[in-house]
Amino acid sequence: MVIGYKRPLEEKDLWSLNTEDKSEKVVPQLVRRWDQECNKVKRPIDKTLYSPKRAAKGEKKEGQPIEESEILLAKTLQKTGEPSLFCALCRTFGPYFLVSSLYKIIHDILMFVGPEILRLLIQFVNDSSAPTWHGYFYTTLLLVCTCVQTLILQKYFHVCFVTGMRLRTAIVGAVYRKALVITNAARRTSTVGEIVNLMSVDAQRFMDLITYINMIWSAPLQVILALYFLWQNLGPSVLAGVAVMVLMVPLNAVIAMKTKTYQVAQMKSKDNRIKLMNEVLNGIKVLKLYAWELAFKDKVSAIRESELRVLMKTAYLGAVSTFTWVCAPFLVALSTFAVYVLVDDHNILDAQKAFVSLALFNILRFPLNMLPMVISSMVQASVSMKRLRVFLSHEELDEDNVERPAITACEIVDGAFSWSKHDSPTLKRINVRVPEGAFVAVVGHVGSGKSSLLSALLGEMQKQEGSVSIKGSVAYVPQQAWIQNATLKDNILFGREAKDSWYEKVVEACALLPDLEVLPGGDLTEIGEKGVNLSGGQKQRVSVARAVYCNCAVYLLDDPLSAVDAHVGKHIFEKVIGPQGLLQGRTRVLVTHGLSFLPQADLILVMVDGEITEMGSYTELLGRQGAFAEFLRTYASTEQEEVEESVGGEAGLLVSELLSCPSLCQDVKLSVFWEYMKAIGLPLSIFSIFLFFCHHLSSLGSNYWLSLWTDDPVINNTQPNREMRLGVYGAFGLTQGIAVFWYSVTVSVGGILASRYLHQTMLYNVLRSPMSFFERTPSGNLVNRFAKETDTIDTVIPSIIKMFMGSMFNVLGSCAVILIATPLVAIIIPPLGLLYFFVQRFYVASSRQLKRLESVSRSPVYTHFNETLLGTSVIRAFGEQQRFIRESDGRVDHNQTAYFPSIVANRWLAVRLEFVGNCIVTFAALFAVMARDSLSPGIMGLSISYALQVTTSLNWLVRMSSEVETNIVAVEKVKEYGDTEKEAEWRLEHSTLPAGWPTTGHIEIRNFGLRYREDLELAISDISVNIEGGEKVGIVGRTGAGKSSLTLGLFRIIEAAQGEICIDGVNIAKLGLHELRSRITIIPQDPVLFSGSLRMNLDPFDGYTDEEVWRALELAHLKNFVSGLPDKLNHECSEGGENLSLGQRQLVCLARALLRKTKILVLDEATAAVDLETDNLIQSTIRTQFEDCTVLTIAHRLNTIMDYTRVLVLDKGHMAEFGSPSNLIAKKGIFYKMAKDSGLV
Repeated sequence: MVIGYKRPLEEKDLWSLNTEDKSEKVVPQLVRRWDQECNKVKRPIDKTLYSPKRAAKGEKKEGQPIEESEILLAKTLQKTGEPSLFCALCRTFGPYFLVSSLYKIIHDILMFVGPEILRLLIQFVNDSSAPTWHGYFYTTLLLVCTCVQTLILQKYFHVCFVTGMRLRTAIVGAVYRKALVITNAARRTSTVGEIVNLMSVDAQRFMDLITYINMIWSAPLQVILALYFLWQNLGPSVLAGVAVMVLMVPLNAVIAMKTKTYQVAQMKSKDNRIKLMNEVLNGIKVLKLYAWELAFKDKVSAIRESELRVLMKTAYLGAVSTFTWVCAPFLVALSTFAVYVLVDDHNILDAQKAFVSLALFNILRFPLNMLPMVISSMVQASVSMKRLRVFLSHEELDEDNVERPAITACEIVDGAFSWSKHDSPTLKRINVRVPEGAFVAVVGHVGSGKSSLLSALLGEMQKQEGSVSIKGSVAYVPQQAWIQNATLKDNILFGREAKDSWYEKVVEACALLPDLEVLPGGDLTEIGEKGVNLSGGQKQRVSVARAVYCNCAVYLLDDPLSAVDAHVGKHIFEKVIGPQGLLQGRTRVLVTHGLSFLPQADLILVMVDGEITEMGSYTELLGRQGAFAEFLRTYASTEQEEVEESVGGEAGLLVSELLSCPSLCQDVKLSVFWEYMKAIGLPLSIFSIFLFFCHHLSSLGSNYWLSLWTDDPVINNTQPNREMRLGVYGAFGLTQGIAVFWYSVTVSVGGILASRYLHQTMLYNVLRSPMSFFERTPSGNLVNRFAKETDTIDTVIPSIIKMFMGSMFNVLGSCAVILIATPLVAIIIPPLGLLYFFVQRFYVASSRQLKRLESVSRSPVYTHFNETLLGTSVIRAFGEQQRFIRESDGRVDHNQTAYFPSIVANRWLAVRLEFVGNCIVTFAALFAVMARDSLSPGIMGLSISYALQVTTSLNWLVRMSSEVETNIVAVEKVKEYGDTEKEAEWRLEHSTLPAGWPTTGHIEIRNFGLRYREDLELAISDISVNIEGGEKVGIVGRTGAGKSSLTLGLFRIIEAAQGEICIDGVNIAKLGLHELRSRITIIPQDPVLFSGSLRMNLDPFDGYTDEEVWRALELAHLKNFVSGLPDKLNHECSEGGENLSLGQRQLVCLARALLRKTKILVLDEATAAVDLETDNLIQSTIRTQFEDCTVLTIAHRLNTIMDYTRVLVLDKGHMAEFGSPSNLIAKKGIFYKMAKDSGLV
């Protein structure tokens, strides 16, 4: 703590976790118990299979059916009920937790000592004959009791929090382990966002609940004790008060139920919103290129609005329930006193009765307040528990989908496979047998099931019939490389130990040496998440290197050569895959579109529509004149050539730069509160503060009135004018109620207005940010802002502010009353106040820092989890599950290391504070005893009953003020995106653009250059080109020559550093970005689809008719496919478009371009991942449909641009050659060399 006060805490100051709190200790316990629960539930159903009649019949024919029925018996374990997660949790954490219940009981009993002592004190003041030492004795007793109570309560909380912490560790661990083994079908039911939510939100809920769960039995206990003492004090008239309380309970139960339904609705829209945000952030580049930001902004806002409507309803309900609760104690007191006074004239309300009862009613208030909270938090936890249970009981991949000890390297016999149990099989009648050490090539058109075949071999698909077997270890290279957020070297080693000579061989063979020279840190360069700072080809090569390095027996390669340049592809094939490569003698299955590699394969499988139609060696197949020979004949002329483009080196921002957040170590500034008030609206803020004030004034007034009432002289055993006293007392109560209701409404509504405003501005600001911002900021951070921080602003901050204001006024009120009663206290309050203030500052410094460390260490847990979900198939194929589980546990433990001290700090604080409170009580009592002659018992009772409340209020006040500070950080974080750099304006106020611009599509580039960051040199420079309207221009060059950079400049994704580009004579730098981007079209490198209907993916603004959309699909050769879908245009694309094959996604992008039909079309690396057939489709479509348009193509296969009007050759960011293809070949320059490599010359 002391360290924390002197300077901001850092990681190294934290102590390490106790062993029994670590993941490797906690998680296996839970997993073990959960498995027991699941097994209890799965019990074999044997009645149907073992009916004796059937067996007898079977016996007569032959002995077989009996055996069969036994096999069936073993398989049909059916779930008879849901396994109970609750039992599993109880059995894991119950015993330790029970200790806390013991503390709680002792504490509850001590609570009632206070009022009893108060009674004795008042008696002592009234009875002037009592010796003075009685008074001092009572005072000391009061001090001792309160202190013991404090210590016990803190111990109790400590136990609770530790349990909560272990619980969270266990749940996160269990979810992580489960995510590694669920089937693909199950993966599809819950998106990545939802699974991450299980880890973040739901695990957190359990942690919060644990602290309160004991209230379930302790609250009723407190109520019973309180009633017993009240009965002694006031007799039967207590029942009136109890009746009022009992009536309140069902009312609140109804409200709670309502709130719960709203909550579920809100969670649903929140999940949707975050899923959408996730996609927007992942596909942001495409949104920018297409100028679609506004469409998606509206989609997100629509979901957000429905969410806020629900929140609004919840707010009104909340106001009603606050109203009932704040007024309840008052109504109870009123009704009790009224009945007590009116039942019998001789019942006298004296100080002793009134104030002891008030003190007891105050105690009653807490458990009654807590009960509904606990119940609603239990309800929330049960919702979470259900979600967790569903997730943890998803079906898992069968380990026996693939039989390991196989005779040959890998074989499939009569296989039929589907992605989920109930789908029709994607692969049918598969029979393959691969001898050891063979090199097998798999070819076929887009969507013919090549990748699925590899998945089947890996056991990723649901096996419907047949058998699969593989011998030895497996390495797998997926079609879309999966790269971890770690150094390049770690990505290749993938958890194996480093053998330098072998490592260097692998890197060399995979052509990674030149890339290592470009990257800022060589092979120790941090790679951002999803590999943002590597180009497609580099990612793919790293992926291959990883597979080669791990030295396995069987290699499954899913088209790894598609994303790399031709010469690199050749190099990798020769050095790695081919007969002389590093992998010679291993079994290799290569899915490929490259024909040049086929002659060297030992066996070729030709796939059509999920079946293997032909297999044999190259020569055999050619001789057969079947589908394969045709396939070759069509494409033999067009030998494919690929070149790859690297944006990588330049955009390679190191991730370490990102993590050093600016907002780590300052106090929360007042300006943040001011911002928040402005977001609510100043009039509303001031009005709600005024209402708070009214409420507390009237509450003080009513109690003061009560003390005057009790001091009324007693005449003939009755008190005169009690009706008047009662009436005024009631009036005070009424004012109080009205004020409460309204301030509750204003604060909640204000909070919602603020959160709407903040979310809108943040969304707008993030979408307005330039591309470089997204490359720098991990998407996890952004999603966190939209999920966690927004949630805090929505729900947490308003309620915290309410409580903060409430407790602040309470403390001030109490002090005022004590001062009026015993002016001597004025000597004591300032020093105590100072002490209190010091403790609070001291604590907040450390606590805030701990909170920050905790949240900083929380992100890596989710980032890692996200990564794992994306790469499950790779992790499974390599058999690396255990290492990833260890890594995840390590990260969770690291996070809990920061969390644990913050629990301890909380306890530290509470002990100090309660001590301050106890001092106030003691002194109030002491001075009252000293001044017993001049004090009326009424005033004295008032002062001490208020003093007894001070402790809890003080406690709340500090807790709340630090909560307000820690949570208001959310506002700060959300605001901080308002100040980041923005792109140029989207639309200019008065644009002078003619409606159909660009009409001719004439592009003039004058000594143009751009750089990726201020401190880097120009990526391309001094490029001057004049392209007439309707020309077709190819752009070629080696990796990193700046081909993509040029298109980025054309779309102003990166602003020019020098020179300018004019289209039809208009300088594009003078336009609004949307005006520019919506008038030129690009078919980008990686086809990105968003989840939603196919129609939305083609035309998010609904600007075109259905006929136009169908026409575009027809031209993109997708019409047959789409009309074959059950929902046609409304076919739901899954997250990232994963339910379409890569080739189909590419064609959807083509359809987008056809729909927009602008005068300028840019094609970027669009043809790399597509088989030759699709490639031809795309090329011919472009030739026919975009005849009169200017087409710029970044080319990989030179044959596509040989008939273009001109070719621009770039080299190292400069313009090397520019002219028609025939001229350039005659020149014998760079272009000639490239053409020669491709065999075109």
